[in-house]
Amino acid sequence: MKHTRLIITTCAAALAAGIASPVIAGDVSGFVVDGSDTVALQAAEVTIVELGRTAKAENDGSFFFGNVPEGTYTIVASYVGAESVSQTVEVPATGVVRVNFSVGSADGEILVVGQSANLASALSRKRNADGVSDVLTRDAIGQFPDQNVAESLRRVPGVNVLNDQGEGRFVSVRGLDPGLNATSLNGVRLPAPEGDVRSVALDVISSDIIESIEIKKSLTPDMDGDTIGASIEINTTSAFSRKKDLLTAKVEGSYNRLADALTPKGSVDFATKLSDNFGVSGGVSFYRRKFETDNIEADDWEDVGSGPFATEVQYRDYDVERERFSATLGFDFRIGDSTELYAKGVWSQFDDQEFRRRLTFDLGDFDGGASSQTGTTATFSDADEEFTVERDVKDRFERQRVRSIVLGGETETNGWRAEYSLAYSKSSELENGSVDPTQFERDFDNDGLIVGFDYSDPRVPLYSVTGSTADFFDPARYELKDVELTVLSDAQDEEWAAKFDLAREFLLDSGSFTVQAGFKGRWREKSFNKNVEFYEYDGPGDYTLGDVVGTQTYRITDLSPLPDAVAPTIFFRDNFNLFELQDADSQFDSAVEDYRVDEDVMAGYLLGRLETDSLLIIGGVRYERTDNVITGNNVTLFEEDATLPDGSTAADDTVIVTPTTFDRDYEHWLPSLNIRYEAQDDLIVRLAGYRSIVRPRLGKLAPRFAVEVNDDDEIEGEFGNPGLVPFEAWNFDATAEYYMSSNGAITAGFFYKDITNFIVDAEVDTPGVFNGIAFDEAVIPINGPSGEVFGVELGFAQSFDFLPGILSGLILQANYTFTDATGSVPDGSFTDVASVDSFRDVPLPSSSRHTFNGVIGYEKGPLEMRLAGTYRDKYLDELGGSPSSDRYVDDHFQLDFSAKFKVNENIKLFYEWININYAKYFAYNNLGGQQNLYQYEEYNWTMKFGARVTF
Repeated sequence: MKHTRLIITTCAAALAAGIASPVIAGDVSGFVVDGSDTVALQAAEVTIVELGRTAKAENDGSFFFGNVPEGTYTIVASYVGAESVSQTVEVPATGVVRVNFSVGSADGEILVVGQSANLASALSRKRNADGVSDVLTRDAIGQFPDQNVAESLRRVPGVNVLNDQGEGRFVSVRGLDPGLNATSLNGVRLPAPEGDVRSVALDVISSDIIESIEIKKSLTPDMDGDTIGASIEINTTSAFSRKKDLLTAKVEGSYNRLADALTPKGSVDFATKLSDNFGVSGGVSFYRRKFETDNIEADDWEDVGSGPFATEVQYRDYDVERERFSATLGFDFRIGDSTELYAKGVWSQFDDQEFRRRLTFDLGDFDGGASSQTGTTATFSDADEEFTVERDVKDRFERQRVRSIVLGGETETNGWRAEYSLAYSKSSELENGSVDPTQFERDFDNDGLIVGFDYSDPRVPLYSVTGSTADFFDPARYELKDVELTVLSDAQDEEWAAKFDLAREFLLDSGSFTVQAGFKGRWREKSFNKNVEFYEYDGPGDYTLGDVVGTQTYRITDLSPLPDAVAPTIFFRDNFNLFELQDADSQFDSAVEDYRVDEDVMAGYLLGRLETDSLLIIGGVRYERTDNVITGNNVTLFEEDATLPDGSTAADDTVIVTPTTFDRDYEHWLPSLNIRYEAQDDLIVRLAGYRSIVRPRLGKLAPRFAVEVNDDDEIEGEFGNPGLVPFEAWNFDATAEYYMSSNGAITAGFFYKDITNFIVDAEVDTPGVFNGIAFDEAVIPINGPSGEVFGVELGFAQSFDFLPGILSGLILQANYTFTDATGSVPDGSFTDVASVDSFRDVPLPSSSRHTFNGVIGYEKGPLEMRLAGTYRDKYLDELGGSPSSDRYVDDHFQLDFSAKFKVNENIKLFYEWININYAKYFAYNNLGGQQNLYQYEEYNWTMKFGARVTF
């Protein structure tokens, strides 16, 4: 129980230090609010000039100085975008002096409403943060700039947002995989809804219920140590952060150009103080979005001397409807002058109904070369090789939920401060009853059909058919291959957490020194349960595409005939007794992905905090111990005529499932040092160094072994590896931040990360044994050598309210990040995992070398406008078996526009135009020294318009 002894020792040390320093002076406390007395100014800086002591206003605007010696003092409150305010106070030998500050003009607009308010709030929080960070906030009437949390974060330096169907979903920070980030909501770590990852898809959470998002890029000992990219901390509203009650309603419509559909969106926010010591806040948000995506995908590229060609080409027609519902409710309590308590809950649901119709050309037998190939065209004749044309439809409904609740508080008295919380969070992803897909196919062999592909546009290879084409276009010639029914796909990820922090402040001649210690326990359980069934038609006559043919919404080319979106599902359910279950395939796919991981993390830390009016140093060490119990299945499929384990011969395809369990534990010591120095007024220099970890991705850690034995008794396997150890990284940051006298700042930073134990997939193509299982070929995740990340971040933000006339409404924000992120992956194939000793260098997945974000805003009188552009260059998305087959995602540049018009004090109209420039998605490989399509998508634009009413 080393960790328990550490926690007891650190807490005892802090306690003993506190007993040695009795209270001999008075206290100073108060609040900082805006000039209109609307909202508390969180992160306002309050300084006792004569003592060099500085405090940061909390979310309710409160600040506190303990043990202030008797005397007369000047106290100054400052906030970005406003003039500093000072007061002179007399502090008695004992007791509490109340000092409240009102900062900014009486109309309060720059600090309360609009883009300038958001900018001032974000810069104030960044300036007074303990470490390297960036912040996004909303204004006093609940306006946040984007439609979900992920899309909001693309405005932050060093952030790259990975899209799904044209909407921001996962967040990469400083060129690192999203799985290397940690995400919390109101201080509660969010589990991942998806079945096999740790990364949280942030499109699940509506931005309407969010008060702020802070991206912490350096760690202090009191923070969870499991992040290498950044700690993304999302916070909802608090009643105590407002001085006036809030009740707003927002109603809008959303129109997607491709779908030609108008869908609703709405939200309600409220916050009220029922008394001076009790408040309640919350909100609900609903958004239904219909959109379409036209997609082309190609795979299994070959080049036998005449240029690259794909042996599989798919044309995909997507019709999607998504619904997002989020709700939050919070209670805040004050008990006397020393204690604040809170209870906060969040519930969010994300529904995704997807219909995908698909035309697929399977040309796998042409791996030796096309029938003919000239320049950018390739043709394939069924007189040379047989090929298959597939036409299918997916009818999939998926529901993700995220919920969390936290009870906590803070007590501060006589130089002591204690923070405590108990939290529960759960994420889930459920799919039950999806028909994914219903597949029809037709084999062409000496039927006189010739298929050609024109690759002159590498993004959009178009097909053509010549020769005997009647059967190609006749839906009755495509018979059912099979129906895949997802009976259940259930991912559950839940976590309990408890923490306690204790701090004692000691006065110095100039400033203070604080000793702080704490404990945190996290108890996590993640599981995935899948039950899939494959059916073939066994009724009278034939079941063909002609029975369920429909129409397309695809615009790139003609895909007809295609199945209807819903008719195949209806036919399958109405005629279920005419379908025969395929036992072996169903058993194999159902068992191979099931797993459960129990993960307990016990942590303790000790830190020291030295703070003067110009210098802040936070240094200490964190200890984390991880205990795992990991359960999965060894699933072996023996093909007909293969030799079974008992020596007999399999009469049919046979599946054997063997549960497996692994126990393990490991520990880490994580030191850190953060320095913040105000070199001169408004110039802040930061240095940070720390060690951190990220535990392995659960899908690779789970002991899920998928093994297939063919009729020649050759064994091929795909393994999980419960022996994987965490990523480990040493991190360094250096930044300079200049805050201008008006509402603006210029920032520059350098970062460096040395990452070891990077997890990569090794392809082993000669016989071996892994975890007691023999194989001839296998893919096994392993811990590889180091990766290295370094780069610079540059930022500029300015409200030009000091300019004359119409120019005073101009606001400009821009940031640029350069990232060099490289790692090593296995180069070639190996006889054994232990013999992997040859690697090639690649960019780390999801890392864009250049990212740029810019916003030109304007607000003057009743009018507010914003034009936002975001750019990132290409990044490595997935590794292939060789450099030429690695998957890259092409550059992305997107423009968005928004406008708001204030009708009166209570009503504001708004308009948003998303993806003005019709940005598309393109993924490719570099076989043959050219870009070859893996995936292309186009979505067109979306417009939203509506009204916000403040009561």
